[in-house]
Amino acid sequence: MGAHRLISVFAAGFRGPIFCSEPSARLLPLVLEDALEVGVTRDRALIELFLSQLGRRLRPVPYGQWTEFGDGAPVGIRLQPAGHILGSAYVECRVGRGAARRRILFSGDLGAPWSPLLPAPRSPWSTDVVVLESTYGDRLHQGRRERRQTLRRVLEHALRDGGTVLVPAFSIGRTQELLYELEQVIHDHANEPAAVDLPWRDLDIVVDSPLASRFTRVYRELKPFWDREARRRVASGRHPLSFEQLTTIPDHKAHERAVDYLTRSHRPAVVLAASGMCAGGRIVNYLKAMLGDPRHDILFVGYQAQGTPGRAIQTYGPRGGYVKLDGGSYDIRAAVHTIQGYSAHADRKDLVGFIRRMRRRPREIRLVHGDPEAKESLRVELQTLLPDANVLVPER
Repeated sequence: MGAHRLISVFAAGFRGPIFCSEPSARLLPLVLEDALEVGVTRDRALIELFLSQLGRRLRPVPYGQWTEFGDGAPVGIRLQPAGHILGSAYVECRVGRGAARRRILFSGDLGAPWSPLLPAPRSPWSTDVVVLESTYGDRLHQGRRERRQTLRRVLEHALRDGGTVLVPAFSIGRTQELLYELEQVIHDHANEPAAVDLPWRDLDIVVDSPLASRFTRVYRELKPFWDREARRRVASGRHPLSFEQLTTIPDHKAHERAVDYLTRSHRPAVVLAASGMCAGGRIVNYLKAMLGDPRHDILFVGYQAQGTPGRAIQTYGPRGGYVKLDGGSYDIRAAVHTIQGYSAHADRKDLVGFIRRMRRRPREIRLVHGDPEAKESLRVELQTLLPDANVLVPER
């Protein structure tokens, strides 16, 4: 459920419990506090009142544990790691008793296997109905190692002329995964050149997002929920989310100084800033200052929805077009790069594999959350895998 939708549910009078994973119970208040400040009110008293009510309704439950509620026709839910962001879960529901019991699975956003920091999602043993996301149901991502090599090559190429690489990234999930990958690149190539006369060990990595910085701190506190690879990296003495080259921008005045300095200077840098689709946040100020200068580069590492400035930059930038930002038109002379493999969503192979690995496969699959082409491509693939199942795309 999106942050603004949950706020609307509260405003409509909802006073029931909110079941979530243990990491989500830590991260959700940060998400909602930011959503309130940006889209509802800056009145701290009202925000604190909302957050206190939220805290009383949160019911964190461990992964893998059934939670039962309801009388007559009992309902149980079980959360399992979805591998999308820290704390994400797919939800197994069981309804009824005995032979009449049915299991329904809601995938939410499924993550790609081998995503940084996160354990890969494991399929359940069985289910009757699956409501499955299809965001990348029509394409495949790069492998983890190939993706990291691509990231290094793109950054080295982009930094060659002394500009800044802007990476629009969501504050939660994508930013932390990119930091993890950048720490690995710096570790592996410390003495090699990232740019002219600048080795990787001296490259500035800037996170310019107060919310992302807060999320990153909480991510570090949630190490028990990291995957084994990440925990081994910490045990060896490395700090994948707080390494030496990392700088965070604390406030708006420092943000303005950073934009001005990086716009005028010829010191290469990588800046991660929200929002991920360039629809708001601090990334917009960087874009307005730098899009017209070919020294700078824009690197997209996630899906850009239709109608967003990110999609416009991605589409029209290579053609020398323009984009509308805050009511103004900005020519795009900066280079534009896209690495699709860094999506936090599973691709077609992963989604099909999630269904294939079930020992008793579903009789019905409903495909949601994707463009029509992605839904149809995945529907055909799943129908071939399960010829006796009903694979459908519900009408909106």
